[in-house]
Amino acid sequence: MTRLSLGILVVGTMALPASGAAQGVTYDIAIVGGRVIDPANDLDAVRTVAILGDRIAAITDGPVDARQVIDASGRVVAPGFIDLLASYPNDDQAGMYKVTDGVTTIVAMHGGPIDVERWYGDREEAGAYVNFGVTVGHAALRRATGVAGQNEAATEEQVWEMVRMAKVAINQGAVGIGFGVQYVPGASREEVLRLFAVCAELHVPCHLHIRYLGPNPQDNNSLAAIEEVIAAAAVTGASTQVVHIGSIAGRSMRTALWMLDGARRNGIDVMADVYPYGAGSTGLSSAVFDPGWQERMGGIGYRDIELTRNGERLTERTFEEHRAQDTLSVIVHFIPEEAIEMALAHPLVMVASDGVIRNGRGHPRGAGTYARVLGRYVRERSALSLPEAIRKMTALPASRLEQSVPSMIRKGRLNPGADADVVVFDPDRVNDRATYQNPTQASDGIDFVLVAGEVVVRDGRLQEGVKAGRAVRRGRH
Repeated sequence: MTRLSLGILVVGTMALPASGAAQGVTYDIAIVGGRVIDPANDLDAVRTVAILGDRIAAITDGPVDARQVIDASGRVVAPGFIDLLASYPNDDQAGMYKVTDGVTTIVAMHGGPIDVERWYGDREEAGAYVNFGVTVGHAALRRATGVAGQNEAATEEQVWEMVRMAKVAINQGAVGIGFGVQYVPGASREEVLRLFAVCAELHVPCHLHIRYLGPNPQDNNSLAAIEEVIAAAAVTGASTQVVHIGSIAGRSMRTALWMLDGARRNGIDVMADVYPYGAGSTGLSSAVFDPGWQERMGGIGYRDIELTRNGERLTERTFEEHRAQDTLSVIVHFIPEEAIEMALAHPLVMVASDGVIRNGRGHPRGAGTYARVLGRYVRERSALSLPEAIRKMTALPASRLEQSVPSMIRKGRLNPGADADVVVFDPDRVNDRATYQNPTQASDGIDFVLVAGEVVVRDGRLQEGVKAGRAVRRGRH
């Protein structure tokens, strides 16, 4: 028996009578009267959640004594939401808009630095509103080993140096490897496979922005790229995730999901995530906008691209002018609504934002992803049920990291012994307020958020300076 499982069992023994509350215990916080939805434990009932320190101590239908009581009547109480696709900068603003959207843990699975030790150290020193973790990035590995550019193939020596550096970073705490293969089109299949093999060996996941985008041209399309991912997972045995499948598969969504189903049915560990917006965001100078981008994105044009910094819609002339600016970020309107709903309804697809707010700008997904799913897609459009949406925001993303980070078994659920990361929201009012023109608007209806037992959002307002976030990192081996 591991120390982790023993700890959970010891706390669980506090649940003496059927009510689950320990006799003679005064809890730190009791969240009372709410509809507790915990898909990981098949719980959907009015209960009290009792918290002691940084852990949930009891789930009960009886009275408890507590130093602080949060009245959740008429609200839903759920595990804190887990965002597996947001690059957490050393910046309070990013965390502030996440936690007011109900997010208690974000992990930069899209790619991270080589110096993982420093990345964690900087964030631990500054403090964070949410729990935080990172992968080592494929692009960063290419740069560190001297690959000349995004269109260049790595030499055999460089590939093996990437393998070595990836292992070092993972053993420093990186929770996996994040790939953006479309952004480095020169990467060979063997290069990708060798890094998949590292993930399999060290029991960490691969998360991929896949090689191609959209339905065209005939051979180099998103379905061919998903085939590459499935094949790499089959060859190596690595756990694999296709990131933001809404923007990746688009009009090919039905076939893409069918491919994931078939792979899972045949023993390949592959899943996906989606954000609930009809626009993506990326760098204008990236390979995404190499010639042919209009066709790859389903026939869009220059007016479908806007500058993140001011909302300016582009023309052919301004596209060419701005593309020369290496760091320019744009929002691209090209994702069909039916693709989003299809992905959200699929059991293998979880919710992830792929964005944060920085310097007062960004895609609205950096502030409103989770409230938008609950408001627009659950309440208004009935694309999926409320418990299923919560599963896709909590237990499902937690499960993708449990092998790499065993402590993740304490997140995404509300059983005794779980981390006290909790969100309380009003199901009749919850919605996103962030827009493409004004992304710095906190979500509505997220009334309370607790991180490690600390109240970080109270009555819908951020408690500034309450930085209870902790590192999510792979154990040293």
